[in-house]
Amino acid sequence: MRLGFIGFGAMGRPMAEHLLRAGHELLVWSRRPVSAEFLLAQGATWCDSPAAVAGASEVVCTNVTGSADVEALAGELAQGFSIGSIHLDFSTIAPGAARRIAAAYARRGVDFVDAPVSGGSGGAQAATLSIMWGGKSTLATRLQPLFEVLGKTIVRIGEVGAGQVAKACNQMVMVAAIEACAEAARLAEAAGVDFAKVRTAMLGGSAGSRVLDVFGGRMAARDFKAGVEARLHHKDYALLMDEATRIGAALPASAAVWQQLNALMAQGWGRDDTSSLLRVLEAGTELDPAQ
Repeated sequence: MRLGFIGFGAMGRPMAEHLLRAGHELLVWSRRPVSAEFLLAQGATWCDSPAAVAGASEVVCTNVTGSADVEALAGELAQGFSIGSIHLDFSTIAPGAARRIAAAYARRGVDFVDAPVSGGSGGAQAATLSIMWGGKSTLATRLQPLFEVLGKTIVRIGEVGAGQVAKACNQMVMVAAIEACAEAARLAEAAGVDFAKVRTAMLGGSAGSRVLDVFGGRMAARDFKAGVEARLHHKDYALLMDEATRIGAALPASAAVWQQLNALMAQGWGRDDTSSLLRVLEAGTELDPAQ
């Protein structure tokens, strides 16, 4: 297929490479042209604008930071899309934003698919991502071959926006588990017990999980440099709490985790790993709002 791709961060970069290596023709654009050079060296074609990418592609994939980024790109892509084209977005955005984009495209005969992913940069590199997508069921035949290049678990959740709801649920559970790991580490520390040994025991029991393994491991090693920048989880929690407010869903545990993420950001640790939630607990009442 002739595919467009925009967004070459920690997730987008390996995803674009997988699609190119699978034999698809790749057309690319970036606000920072240097970020796409690695793909050009592998045979991708540079386009001078998002509209040019859309005009030359059957499907345009995007993987950028937030709702505003995707909506801005959609406005530019719309100028180049022809009837029957697809904008396949792998970003994590608000469900409402996905629906607005889809409605605007529908007037032009273009389809929008929200397909946020889970699995981190490691999953992107290994092509083992979980892909949760929302869009017309009739698009599955065209999209499934692309999804299978990128991930192992591929689930159509429902109509446009449903993929983002699924991603919100994923982030809710994952970050709550990171907070639980932080609290376990804090309890062990306060009790004078080695959390590294506690974690090893827990990994062999019913509390064992990927979060305890990865994020708990960083806490045990006190290695808070970014594996996953906390600001991204903070952004995701803002989206899910906004959606919960909009539909009136009570999320008491998530509300508490949200406040801990707010405290983390207030400390200036947004570019550090989300395992820094442990440092929020350690700071306790000594948190200085002026910092």
